[in-house]
Amino acid sequence: MGVLVSGRGSNLAALVAAARVPGFPAAVVAVASNRASCPALAVARSAGIPCQAFPARDYGGDSRARDAAMAGWLGENKVEILVLAGYDRILADPLLSAFAGRILNLHNSLLPAFAGTMSAVEQALDYGVKVTGCTVHIVDPESVDGGPIVLQAAVEVRDDDTPASLLQRVHEQEWRILPRAVELLASDGLLVEGRRVRRRSC
Repeated sequence: MGVLVSGRGSNLAALVAAARVPGFPAAVVAVASNRASCPALAVARSAGIPCQAFPARDYGGDSRARDAAMAGWLGENKVEILVLAGYDRILADPLLSAFAGRILNLHNSLLPAFAGTMSAVEQALDYGVKVTGCTVHIVDPESVDGGPIVLQAAVEVRDDDTPASLLQRVHEQEWRILPRAVELLASDGLLVEGRRVRRRSC
C-alpha cells in the first residue's frame, strides 16, 4: 500500500505496526506528502520506507500536475492500494483513476456528519454532539468524504472535553479501524453494493 500524509504520522505509524504482524495482507511500500516539512515523512524514513514530498509549488501550483507526478511515483513503487491517512488535499483525477476503487480515506467524524473539513472534531464540540468518532470510507471521485463507508468507531463526547482531549480519543479509534479496513480491502474481504459495504462470507 501507499500512504498519503500531511500531518504528524500517528496513523501511518499504526499502519506500519500492523503491516509487521505476520499474516497481515499488505505492506507499506511508499509514503507521499504534499508538504516537504510533514513530520510523517520522518516516520516513514525511520521505518525504511521510500517517501517523497510533492509540494504543489514545485508544479506551478497545479494540483493536477502534482497528483499526476505522485501517481507515477506510487506506480513505480508498486503501490496497489492507496490510503489517505490525515491527507489534507482533495485528489485530482490522475490519482483517482490510477487507483479507482482502491483508495481508502480516514475522516475524524462519523460521516456523513461534519464532512469536507479538517476541523471535524472542533465542529463536533461546537455543535454540541454527544457522540462523534471516525470513519474509513472508499473514496468516491464525485464527492468529498461521501464514498461508501467501510468502518466506523464511535467516541463519546465528555462535558469537559477540549479539542485536544477529544481528538486524542478519536485518534485511538483511528489507529484501530484504519489497519482493519486496509486488511479487509487487501484481502478482498469487501463487497461494495452501491453505498453499502459488506464483508464477504468466508
